[in-house]
Amino acid sequence: MSKIIISNISELSSAAKQLVKSFEGQRVVAFYGEMGAGKTTLIKAICEELGVMSAISSPTYSIVNEYMSAKGVKIYHFDFYRLKNVGEAYDLGYEDYFYSKAYCFIEWPEKIQELMPLEYDKVTITKDGESRIVTF
Repeated sequence: MSKIIISNISELSSAAKQLVKSFEGQRVVAFYGEMGAGKTTLIKAICEELGVMSAISSPTYSIVNEYMSAKGVKIYHFDFYRLKNVGEAYDLGYEDYFYSKAYCFIEWPEKIQELMPLEYDKVTITKDGESRIVTF
């Protein structure tokens, strides 16, 4: 396991670079952390590192947002916080996304833990005062 300490928002870009490099071909990444830990903010920085030029926003209400990088890389950003049950993920067609070979960045994966693929990367964000500790 590796660890990054982000003490200032200006360090996000560097952290995103490090994380993208660590994915090494893995396309499904689960982000764990309490409310307000910075999951969405970190995913935005990762999307920017991957070359997304469009506006990146939280999929809290839409559940999934789709982005395309400047190089044609497809990225799905999920926020399962508002899911009432696993059936809603089935209705969404989660398999089509998770097994598409596109990047899938998942917030609140614990809501659908039994549906997660066998292999995925795990990123945990914890608060330490104003800093964030990112373990991956």
